[in-house]
Amino acid sequence: MEVASALLCGLMAGAVVLGLITVVAKGFLLICEPNEVLVLSGKQRQLGDGTKVGYRVIYGGMAIRTPIVERVERMDVRNIPIDIRTTNAYSKGGIPLNVHAVANVKVCKDPKIIGNAIERFLGRDPAEIKRVAKETLEGHLRGVLATLTPEEVNEDRLRFAGALTHEADEDLRRLGLQLDTLKIQSVTDDVNYLNSIGRESIAIVLRDATVAEANNLSAAEQAEAGARRSGEVAKQNAQAAIIGAENEVLQIRAELHAKAQSENERTTAAALQARAEAEQELQQIRQQLEELRLMADVVLPAQAEQEAATLRARGQAAYTAENGKALADVLQLMTDAWIKAGPDARDIFLIQNLEKVLETVVERVNAVTVDEVVLLDNGDGTALPAYVAQYPAMVAQVLQELQNSTGVDVVGILAQPGQADTLRDAKMLEDNSAKGGN
Repeated sequence: MEVASALLCGLMAGAVVLGLITVVAKGFLLICEPNEVLVLSGKQRQLGDGTKVGYRVIYGGMAIRTPIVERVERMDVRNIPIDIRTTNAYSKGGIPLNVHAVANVKVCKDPKIIGNAIERFLGRDPAEIKRVAKETLEGHLRGVLATLTPEEVNEDRLRFAGALTHEADEDLRRLGLQLDTLKIQSVTDDVNYLNSIGRESIAIVLRDATVAEANNLSAAEQAEAGARRSGEVAKQNAQAAIIGAENEVLQIRAELHAKAQSENERTTAAALQARAEAEQELQQIRQQLEELRLMADVVLPAQAEQEAATLRARGQAAYTAENGKALADVLQLMTDAWIKAGPDARDIFLIQNLEKVLETVVERVNAVTVDEVVLLDNGDGTALPAYVAQYPAMVAQVLQELQNSTGVDVVGILAQPGQADTLRDAKMLEDNSAKGGN
């Protein structure tokens, strides 16, 4: 607790010391604003020209004053607007004029001049500076007007303002002041002198304008006539140039046409020659193609046909020879079979043609046509079988008639023992004979 109390007391003591230091610093440390100067009076100092003064001037920034010895005062250096109105100020020639001007004056910060302002206006109201500057400018305004005519004042206000500034500058420097700007707002008079000058000037301007207009119109007409003449000459020259250019174009066109015609004829001749050469080459190619086509269509097929005919003749001859050999072999075999058969040769021949004989028998039986049959049965069911049995009887009757007419007993031959083997051998012989014939 005692430590906290001691710490708190230390802090309070430090704050008091800091506050005292701040107060003392504020009393000793001075800050100069940009729109003011500080004048520290009380100590003598020597200027650059050797003059001794009892003050020093701070133009901006910070400064430290000597306590008790130096006293501080501030002087405003901002512009002071002054409205100047002068009436009945006689100009050169005795014409009274009324002039309204606006000036901006301020304390000069030039170290060589500001001493005058400090000596005259330090500690005084800025309104006093404005009043002194206004009276000074008005006095010099009347003096400048006396050296200028109303026309010069009214027509060249910049010259008037420059003359007034030059005239008042010396007195303002003595006062420690500086004239920033001076503008002449208006210049009038109570006797309408300036208005008369204006009307006269207007009349002169109108007259000069009329004369100038007439002169300009005359000059324009002359220029127009000259331009028209120049235009006609230029037009004729242009037409002549155009005709000359057209003639040159026609000549060039004729030369180009002749050259093109020559090139065309040469190209045509070259084309005809190239076409003739190409046609000749084409005829040669066509002749070669025709020879090749003739070879392919006639010669080669004829040669092929000749070779094919030769091969066919050889084949046909070989076939005939072989067929003859086969037929001879078949005949020999048949002869051997007939010799071997002996008395049964006739029956064997019949057996070989048995199929045709039987076909003849069947055709004859089928030649019998029965349109309608009416069977009368006794009730024992024998009528239909008896009718059907007539067909084999018809075949047997036909075979019997064949035996009676030709002496060939087909049924008897087929019924003899060993006729089946004989029939088989005859069939094989027939088949072999047929193969040999093919």
